[in-house]
Amino acid sequence: MSYQLSEHAQKMINEREIKITWLENTLYHPDKSYKETDNTFHYIKQIKENNNKFLRVIINKDVNPQKIITVFFDRRLK
Repeated sequence: MSYQLSEHAQKMINEREIKITWLENTLYHPDKSYKETDNTFHYIKQIKENNNKFLRVIINKDVNPQKIITVFFDRRLK
């Protein structure tokens, strides 16, 4: 899967100190993934190296290359 980071996603990666390896691991080996009604795809993975927090990556697959809209540790998931 080739992807492009949105400006927002790049900013969040930097601010939240999210490693690219965590992001790619979430995309390629998610614990859970699904499509939302707004046509975005959500990928979720528990990151053991970061206190078992759940990383959520949201992608727009309707563009080429696919665009990562945002990435964040989802506090709602435990």
